[in-house]
Amino acid sequence: MDFFDRFAIPHPSPVIYASMVAIGLTVIAIIAGLSYFKKWGYLWREWLTTVDHKRIGIMYLISALLMLFRGGVDAIMMRAQLAVPENKLLDAQHYNEIFTTHGVVMIIFMAMPFIMALMNFVVPLQIGARDVAFPRLNALSFWLFFMGAMLFNISFVIGGSPDAGWTSYFPLAGTDFSESVGTNYYMIAIQIAGIGTLMTGINFITTILKMRAPGMKLMKMPMFTWASLVTNAIIVFAFPVLTVLLAMGTMDRLFGTHFFTTTNGGMDMLWANFFWVWGHPEVYILILPAFGIYSEVISTFARRNLYGYKSMVGSMVIISLLSFLVWTHHFFTMGQGALTNSIFSITTMAIAVPTGVKIFNWLFTLWKGKIEITTPMLYSLLFIPTFTIGGVTGVMLGMSAADYQYHNTMFLVAHFHMVIIPGVVFAMLAGLTYYWPKMFGFMLNEKIGKLAAWIISISTLMAFVPMFFSGLDGQARRMYTYSASTGFGPWNMVSFIGAAGLAVGFALIVYNIYYSTRYASRDIAADPWDARSLEWATHTPVPSYNFAIVPHVKSSEALWDAKKHGHELFPGEYEKIHMPNNSGVPFIMSCIFFVWGFSFVFSLWIPLILTTIGIFVCMGLRSFEKDHGHYISVAEIEETENNLRGA
Repeated sequence: MDFFDRFAIPHPSPVIYASMVAIGLTVIAIIAGLSYFKKWGYLWREWLTTVDHKRIGIMYLISALLMLFRGGVDAIMMRAQLAVPENKLLDAQHYNEIFTTHGVVMIIFMAMPFIMALMNFVVPLQIGARDVAFPRLNALSFWLFFMGAMLFNISFVIGGSPDAGWTSYFPLAGTDFSESVGTNYYMIAIQIAGIGTLMTGINFITTILKMRAPGMKLMKMPMFTWASLVTNAIIVFAFPVLTVLLAMGTMDRLFGTHFFTTTNGGMDMLWANFFWVWGHPEVYILILPAFGIYSEVISTFARRNLYGYKSMVGSMVIISLLSFLVWTHHFFTMGQGALTNSIFSITTMAIAVPTGVKIFNWLFTLWKGKIEITTPMLYSLLFIPTFTIGGVTGVMLGMSAADYQYHNTMFLVAHFHMVIIPGVVFAMLAGLTYYWPKMFGFMLNEKIGKLAAWIISISTLMAFVPMFFSGLDGQARRMYTYSASTGFGPWNMVSFIGAAGLAVGFALIVYNIYYSTRYASRDIAADPWDARSLEWATHTPVPSYNFAIVPHVKSSEALWDAKKHGHELFPGEYEKIHMPNNSGVPFIMSCIFFVWGFSFVFSLWIPLILTTIGIFVCMGLRSFEKDHGHYISVAEIEETENNLRGA
């Protein structure tokens, strides 16, 4: 391929040109706005160089919401293309790129940062810590994720998006069939973001195990913290597999190795095995924090303690172990034999059992509870029946013989979305609404929030239940068009209407944020939901040091026991508090990583060498830097506490 052809606009259509103009205008508007309001210094001091876990959590949240919009546009375009037979809205190549980027964006760059947002903001508060164990590493984790996301998202206007599916199976992802640089973007961008996620896993395991408040034994941790601990353990074991896999794929594409080729000793099925050794645990990396959110919300608004605390913890640990023993069910039809299929069919059935335990624990928590239907609780209640539909169809897919009928059809697409949308998206929206007042100092409007929840729930059923039927009728996934004689048209039209309804629901959430920002009262209590765990025991807004006095914990519902039984949460007096300093190195290093990744994508070897040197220089500077942080004096603490109480 000619050098300049690699940078060509992949689809010289009005849509792509309009996107380029929109990106350019947005960048100009941001630069002009920051310059006009003289906010460059504020942006650098307060956000780009911050190591505060709360601000990093908010930046993850903003990134996730942006990527939700990006991936949602892809989804609407796909459903619009399939809404009627023989549609010409998208050609085959453009459709391939859109379903590939939709999957990657939604899983890696939307769901993951949404989880990291809540994890970053909530976990240190729930365990009574000042910050995470490695604050600067936490900042670097975010910026690596962000630069990986930005690198991936420029692909559709520079060089072309990946087109081999979000799983990027070889040999389809090899240079013989994917000639453009799109799959290079896939390999490098996910690699950069994945390194950041692996750092997060190490950081939060250390934080939870070593920085809990006095008295908070492991079996007294709130359920979201337990979910975060198990999730990060999965990350530490699963993401190195992805790191190695992407490195091998990159070498096949750029350096002519033969790890995944069908000739010269390569094994194309090696990619499928390694991918799903990471990919199925990744499903539980998404779902377990969501289960933690539901546990917090349901116990809060049922006004009773979570039923079966020990069984909830045990079920999460069992799920984490079994998640590494089911990967082959993703390719039952690819010839590994009846014995292997039977073994993985059994493990797939087995992992449904601890998941069912959690469902029943939530139902028993609701039993005889004094239920208050708030927006977070509504999402949690709507989750249970919707997720059950997805779970039951997962058991159907787990039967290896029956999977020959379901595999590679829209039935599979429907199952996955009926698990991930209620299981993860509903939970993230519940968590967003639940923790919004603690993050921003005001509450989102309940009426708009409940309306959005109902629309999103009903639209989810409309969008994906029809796919079960069209899939059973034989509609293959990834087909960009079909004839009227197939009979798929009515099912796909209903799905398109459901997808449009989802867009309306998410637009309502955006409007809710706008409306509440303008009109919601700022005079709210530190604990507006009458909650149960430690994060609601500090002020709103949360001060930089989180707690003026380190809390002492006696149960998994420390705040509830303090309110109802008079437990003293904050014994002792103010003492000076040690806090980490801000640093610009993580942001600068991530910018170098962005250029490094771009150079790798286009085989620009001189910039690649220079940026590699730059990365090691940043690491060296950190190694020799003597930064002991700073102290907040007792007088400053008293002044802050008095101001926050007065507010």
